[in-house]
This record gives sequence, C-alpha cells and structure tokens, in this order.
Amino acid sequence: MINTDAEPKVNIPKAAASQNKKKDLGTSNSTYLIYRIISKMTNNQTECRHCMKLLYGKKYTLKDNDAYCIPCYDQLFSNTCEACKQTIGCDSKDLSYKDRHWHEECFNCAKCNNSLVEKPFAAKDETLLCTECYSNEYSSKCFQCKKNILPGSRKMEFKGNVWHETCFVCHSCQKPIGTDPLISKESKNYCVPCFENQFAPRCTGCQKVITTGGMTYHDEPWHKECFLCTGCNKQLFGESFVSKDDHPYCQDCYATLYAQRCEGCTKPITALGSPQYISFQERQWHSDCFKCGKCNASLVGQGFLTHQEAILCRECGSNTESEI
Repeated sequence: MINTDAEPKVNIPKAAASQNKKKDLGTSNSTYLIYRIISKMTNNQTECRHCMKLLYGKKYTLKDNDAYCIPCYDQLFSNTCEACKQTIGCDSKDLSYKDRHWHEECFNCAKCNNSLVEKPFAAKDETLLCTECYSNEYSSKCFQCKKNILPGSRKMEFKGNVWHETCFVCHSCQKPIGTDPLISKESKNYCVPCFENQFAPRCTGCQKVITTGGMTYHDEPWHKECFLCTGCNKQLFGESFVSKDDHPYCQDCYATLYAQRCEGCTKPITALGSPQYISFQERQWHSDCFKCGKCNASLVGQGFLTHQEAILCRECGSNTESEI
C-alpha cells in the first residue's frame, strides 16, 4: 500500500495577510486567517526556529507550533528519496513504503521504470516491481493453463505443483476443488463424490460405495457391517464362518442346516469344530469319538471290526465272535 504524507501547510506572511484583510474583510475565512497570523506574531513565530532568520515576506511552515523557513525545514525534517537520493522537499509529495520514501516521479518499477503511483506492486529483496515484471521474473506458472500466477492472487498447491484457484478443478465435473478433500488417480484430481461414483468399489450386499473399512469375500467387496450369515443375518466380520455354495454361514447355522452328525456324540461335524473326522459306510465320527463300542479305546489309525451297527477293536471283536 502506498502511504501519501500530507503536504506541510504554507502560511502567508503578515504583509500578505493585511492585503487580504482589505479585500475580503467581510468573509469569515479572511477574519480567521487574520486572527491566526496576528496570533503567530504575538508568539514570536516571525523568526525561523532553527536559523533565526526573519520570515517576513517569506514562505515558512509550522512544526509543533514552531515556524521554520523552507530550507531549514527540508534540512531538518524532510525524507531522502530512495531513488534519486535527493531531499523530498515540503512542496513535493512524499510516497512511503515500509519506512522508505520516494518522490512521486521517482516511485517507479525497478525493471521497466513505469510509475507505480496508485498501482499494485510487489517487493522482492527490497526492490519494487510492477505486477507484470514481478510475474515474469518470480511468479509460479499454473500447472493447468501454464500462465503466470500474479502476485496477490490466490493459488492452490498440491504435490509440488501450483494452480490458479479457478484452474484447480475436478477432472470429472470441472467444479473448483478449493480446500475441499480430493483424491488423485493417474495424475488427475477428483472431488470425492466424482471419484466415488467412478472408481470406488461398491458393496456386494448393499451396492453402496465402500470408502473405508471394507473387506473381500470370494474376490467381492463388502462393507464389514454388510457381511452377514446367510441363515441368521449375524455379522461375520472377525468371526469364524463356513462357506456353502459360495454363501457364508455362521457355525451354528451351518451345523443346523448342513453338517453331518457324529455317530458317537451326535453333534455336528464341522471343519471349524473338529477339522479331522472319520467316515465309514456313509457314517461319520469326530476323530475323538471314533472308539471301540465296548472298551472305548480309540480306533483312529487302528484296525477294527464291525458287529451289526457296532464298531469294535480287534480284541473286542474277536471276543464277540468267540462268544457267538
């Protein structure tokens, strides 16, 4: 921002005031001016506060109610121009930026020398540049349109690249993304709704988009909360289950609906409960239940005999045949 200091007030000496009194005696402005000058005279302000020279018939200015001739005022209080290094007199406009000062005609772009008065500009290493020169020298180029991003304009940064705010848009719907969440795919940026509609997997159960926390079953995506037992609708995520005809079942439902019953304990034989079982003549046993019907000895890995419906170890089977 350019700050323009107000010009010091140039006062009219006594002789000029007397003439004005005769010409404009009837006006309120003249009366006020005469009163002001007479007041200054009575306060001994007819001499320069610094050099003590009389100010009669000369231009002078006031600072803190003290009168100074123009040369003394410029020597004591005026700023030095950053460009030409000359004093910015009280009769010149003083333009300032960050405690630095310029004549109005010296306040120019350091590169193209065009005036910066009442125009936007940028500073680089204490050098002032117009926006066009600054853009050509230092500004980033938009990743989309390849044009300079002017100083002071808003830019968006993502993965080391920059965009104009209006160029940073969803690849699908072309709406500005701004600071909203986005997802990148194959170097293209998408707003979340467009990405979900085009690329996100959909749950096999509810057909809705899976954003987080999904799982797969037979290469099909599921929400965790949608992966249920086919029999009782119990949630199966994190639980043991059995697959039947590509449908998941909890252990209880599978045992009730499909599992073979152990000839020994009559309980279901499932791969989860007891992974090994014995099958003989369309009859099944848990490995732990496959025992001699008389002595209760385990028959797993042993020879055995049958007597009617009974399964017997060799010894018990031989004794049975002898008794017969």
